[in-house]
Amino acid sequence: MTYSKITGVGHYVPENIITNQYLETLMDTNDAWITERTGIKERRYFTHGKDTNASMATEASKIAIQRAGIEPKDIDFIVYATITPDYYFPGPGFVLQRTLGLQNVGVLDIRDQCSGFIYALSAADQFIRSGMYKNILVIGSEIQSTFLNHSTEGRGVAVIFGDGAGAVVMQASNDENHRVLSTHLHADGTFAEDLYVKDPGSSRADKFYNDLIAEPSNGEVIMNGNMVFKHAVIRFPEVIKEALDANQLSAEDIDLLVPHQANLRISEYVRQQMGLPEEKVMNNIQKYGNTTAASIPIALSEAWETGRVKPGHLICLAAFGSGFTWGSALIKW
Repeated sequence: MTYSKITGVGHYVPENIITNQYLETLMDTNDAWITERTGIKERRYFTHGKDTNASMATEASKIAIQRAGIEPKDIDFIVYATITPDYYFPGPGFVLQRTLGLQNVGVLDIRDQCSGFIYALSAADQFIRSGMYKNILVIGSEIQSTFLNHSTEGRGVAVIFGDGAGAVVMQASNDENHRVLSTHLHADGTFAEDLYVKDPGSSRADKFYNDLIAEPSNGEVIMNGNMVFKHAVIRFPEVIKEALDANQLSAEDIDLLVPHQANLRISEYVRQQMGLPEEKVMNNIQKYGNTTAASIPIALSEAWETGRVKPGHLICLAAFGSGFTWGSALIKW
């Protein structure tokens, strides 16, 4: 049998640290209010002229490739998750491909929001299991700070999101003790408008950007926070249990849960529902905010760097986000 396994992890976050105290100067908010509702103390924003979605992904990818012990030329496919591309099209994966010198290597764009990395990892896993590719670069990268309304009106969303990138290298393996065990993907479009950005969109009466020019707020993130929270606390434990059941395992077998960093209250609720001790859940939303598709690979990379991910560990990745989408991956490291 051919399996896939993660052999290298890496991440990049911009140097520009945005504290809660700084946001107090832009809107009617305060550190206590933000911390209580989200757990976030600071987040990173990209530096214009230095960082791009693709450049951040490139830096994270270089680290992951180096840690995998291979060269960029060994990569034979790229799966890139983002909802904030540098261009309307093509996606930033093509720029990354060019920067890494991987001309003719295929690129797959994934637009599944906060679940994007799980979807990307699942696609890469299937490509490798089928024998089509052997070394796949999987990326989550976001620049969200330019979509935010930094005013009192937009504070419910603006305080949550940040910028950054994470990457992993997945390689073919015959070792059944060190591999991706399974992935599980779900969606429910009933709630598509409970967390979305309306414009720019193509289904308009005139030029696709006219509605955005007429009403700039159409380009901002709209979120029904109560609805998102209500569904997230159900879907997270549900999809984690689905992965465990598929592999005849239980929550006690998990060495580390790496959830999408949506909200510290959500992660804490999930931890309690699963009966996991604090040391078995990776949380770094306090430092980076919600980086959407980048949050899981950033958190996984940090967990690996700090020794919380070791050979033989059972690692569970789980996400929930706009769409609504949700998913999980169970990995024997």
